[in-house]
Amino acid sequence: MAAHRASAFARRVVLVAWALSAPLGASVVRAASGPGAAPAAVDAARATTVDSARASSAAADSTRVASAAAADSAAVETLAAAPAPDYLARVRSDFTPDNRAYSARRKMLVLLEPAWAVAVSLVILFGGFAARMRDVALGLGRTRYVRVLVFFVLYTALGFILSFPISWYSGFALEHQFGLSNQTFGTWFADELKGQAVEIVFLGVIPLLALVYRAIERSPKRWWAWLALGTLPVIVFAVLIEPVAIDPIFNHFTPLKNEHLRQAILAEAERAGVPARHVFEVDKSAQTRTLNAYVNGFGASQRIVIWDTTLKAMSEDEILYVVGHEIGHYQLGHVWKGILMISALAALLFYVSFRVMRWAVGRFARAWGFRELHDVASLPLLAATLTVVSLVAQPLINAESRRVEHEADLYGLELTRLNDAAARAFIKLGAQNKSDPEPSAFVRVLMYSHPPMVERVRTALEYRPWEHGQPNRFFKPGR
Repeated sequence: MAAHRASAFARRVVLVAWALSAPLGASVVRAASGPGAAPAAVDAARATTVDSARASSAAADSTRVASAAAADSAAVETLAAAPAPDYLARVRSDFTPDNRAYSARRKMLVLLEPAWAVAVSLVILFGGFAARMRDVALGLGRTRYVRVLVFFVLYTALGFILSFPISWYSGFALEHQFGLSNQTFGTWFADELKGQAVEIVFLGVIPLLALVYRAIERSPKRWWAWLALGTLPVIVFAVLIEPVAIDPIFNHFTPLKNEHLRQAILAEAERAGVPARHVFEVDKSAQTRTLNAYVNGFGASQRIVIWDTTLKAMSEDEILYVVGHEIGHYQLGHVWKGILMISALAALLFYVSFRVMRWAVGRFARAWGFRELHDVASLPLLAATLTVVSLVAQPLINAESRRVEHEADLYGLELTRLNDAAARAFIKLGAQNKSDPEPSAFVRVLMYSHPPMVERVRTALEYRPWEHGQPNRFFKPGR
């Protein structure tokens, strides 16, 4: 299920718009394959029908969902104590040697990718490439905006080339080796180029990067604070535009074709108090065989999205639980809390980076060909420093992420009461995505943004406060 924190593109903006690490490793923007807007004409044409249909069918849909929950609960009671050990054993048995090998390589890449990114930055700095690209930018532009844009285009292209081996292995070769990707090399490479182009537009054409260097020049001792303050509006803007401007570049989004499931999802959202009007399916099978679904955006861009791989692999009750989990993120304010947390953390990250960069320039100015941080040739240094600092902060971010993912798991159970369906959904997610269901404590702290699958399945089977006359912790009907 999708991470609660600001969408993948928004996270990219936080650690790239200011951290500017786009050229340093595999592009992550393409991973923001979230929702795209339905064509306005289609949406308008469906609006009247949907609104009138929802009024007449909401009660029936609610009854169907309640009946499904009752049947689900009855099935689990009939099986008595058997489901828990059987389901947990199935989770463990699904972690086959093949899945274990894939998981081990992914764990290795969590450390290798940032190390490679830093190495690329050092090559660009010590190889004199940053200074030479700076000279080219100065020769082609008289304004800061043009100089920064030219440098960023050159830097992005060089970083893309130097990072290509690990990008290719992580995003293409490894996924094909373990049967998780449907892409040809051509379509994968096209997505990589699209990601680079999006970052050039968002960071360079839109003058975010130029504003960064203006702040560094105007306030050499306080620029880290200005960048921290700028993080919040940048993330909010990214979250708002991602569904309608970014995601459709990578995938095709259409209104959910299964009308019965669509109405059931809308009824579920209505019971939860979510003003959902749009339920989309996305053709992720063009790229992957893994499963996902999520709610993202806000205001006019807010929508529920289900991957077509999920629609094919999961039953209706499992999908309803998955959507309930994602509705939990929305209703519990996890996106906004995540944005505020990252914005607050940004101040510390930028301050530490400021101190490290001042020391580094003083130590290596002669070798790098620049003496001031406001020189655009310092961009690789800024990216490398923030990559390292962000990696150090990752355990804290992961801990908060696991906490809110657990809250969303509980919210989905309280909303749907589909405990058995939730357990089955987790089992399918873990098996298809080849995740380690019981990682070591070190791996869990450093790499896991979601609770391990054994924990999630156990929670799904055991969490039933309504059967003991206890109140819900998160879902409050009628609120």
